[in-house]
Amino acid sequence: MGNLDLWQQLLNGFMTAGTPVNLLWALVGCTLGTAVGVLPGIGPATAVAMLLPITLKVDPTASMIFFAGIYYGAMYGGSTTSILLNTPGEAGSMVTALEGNKMAKSGRAGAALATAAIGSFVAGTIATVLVTMFAPLVAEHAVKLGPPEYFMLMLLAFCTVSAVLGQSTLRGLTALGVGLAMGLVGIDQISAQARYTGGVPELMDGLEVVLVAVGLFAVAETLYAVLYQGREVESYNHMSRVHMTRDEWRRSWPAWLRATFIGFPFGTIPAGGSEIPTFLSYATEKKLSKHKHEFGTTGAVEGVAGPEAANNAAITATLIPLLTLGIPTSNTTAILLGAFQNYGINPGPQLFDTNAALVWALIASLYIGNVMLLILNLPMVGLWVRLLRIPKPPLYAGILIFATVGVYGMRQSAFDLFLMFAVGLLGVVMRRFGFPTAPVVVGMILGPLAEAQLRNALSIGEGNWSVLVERPMSATLLAVIVSVLVLPRLVKMLRRQG
Repeated sequence: MGNLDLWQQLLNGFMTAGTPVNLLWALVGCTLGTAVGVLPGIGPATAVAMLLPITLKVDPTASMIFFAGIYYGAMYGGSTTSILLNTPGEAGSMVTALEGNKMAKSGRAGAALATAAIGSFVAGTIATVLVTMFAPLVAEHAVKLGPPEYFMLMLLAFCTVSAVLGQSTLRGLTALGVGLAMGLVGIDQISAQARYTGGVPELMDGLEVVLVAVGLFAVAETLYAVLYQGREVESYNHMSRVHMTRDEWRRSWPAWLRATFIGFPFGTIPAGGSEIPTFLSYATEKKLSKHKHEFGTTGAVEGVAGPEAANNAAITATLIPLLTLGIPTSNTTAILLGAFQNYGINPGPQLFDTNAALVWALIASLYIGNVMLLILNLPMVGLWVRLLRIPKPPLYAGILIFATVGVYGMRQSAFDLFLMFAVGLLGVVMRRFGFPTAPVVVGMILGPLAEAQLRNALSIGEGNWSVLVERPMSATLLAVIVSVLVLPRLVKMLRRQG
């Protein structure tokens, strides 16, 4: 794809994303996302899972723009609570809380919020430009991959998701196993035999990804909060105006740029997630800062600017593996993959040819969403903070009602509701014992796809397993998988001996 062609496609994307209806969806998504980010405990994954059933009748492009807005907005909103209340709404905002809350306590909450919002905007915009330039390139090369390489890619996604998202690899792999088992329920794609349905006709179609996502995230979240969390109401700092001094600007912009280039690569690899780059960025800023005494005492502005920008760059970059390879690298992208499949769209190398209009409108909406979020976040911080005064009981009751109505609306089936609450209880048990929930969704979506690719690979190799290591690309991927599983253990062993 030539450069001219690329910009032409992007321009068409802007024309689609810029229609009044799509702009409205983007605005609603960004606003909802920010609200979701502000409320601790409800991450973008929960919000998207909860709203999936409701958007089934909406045009695919509009609903993808809406979900991208929620995804983005939640990242912005997460920094607000991290800074003001020391309660990260999202895992990626944990590091922002370290310095941001110290700044708020020393009366500089306004500056901390401003550097977080502007840093998110700068990083998000640069990362979106990089997505625009590199996603079509990746897609072009990904078309050359065959079933053996795809199977290895899926295997890599399984290993990294379970190793990175869980407290321990064993717990991550156990959660992945649960997801893979759920993915097997239903009619086998190749032999058309019913599998693991236990004679229940409702299970012939397989388990709905949306239903499992809503159960694991929204229902489990509320039940867990009701059973195990108190009714504590936090107090918050009164807001000063949201602005930065000239000195703070001077200290922030290098941190924003450094963090963008730290965060972006982490989003593109299946071992992504925004936790690692945010910690890396924080460590980098701490090393390079001329104001080391402010870290951990009064709060250093670079300690907020860096991690927040790294977080946003990583989040934007997760769209590259999602759109070009169909591989989700975070909780929310796993649920977005389910949303694509609901519309019968399979993300992968062909997506840029078969659904070019949708992809480019989605990419253009990221540019628009970034600007919207900057406008929403800087003047309206006071309003977002008031959201935190909503008492928890009605808030969680609202989420449960929403989830129930949404899931029932999909197939008007009471069986689905029982299944959703059963999955919700499973989610509570998993959270109670420290099992991650994302690998379940990843296993459930990618499991059947991996199985199909493995069968195709074996039929190419006429039943010979060596087909998986004969081709250079698949052999390389196998080596990467082994290193992902073995290296962390080796490092731990060496540390113990050292």
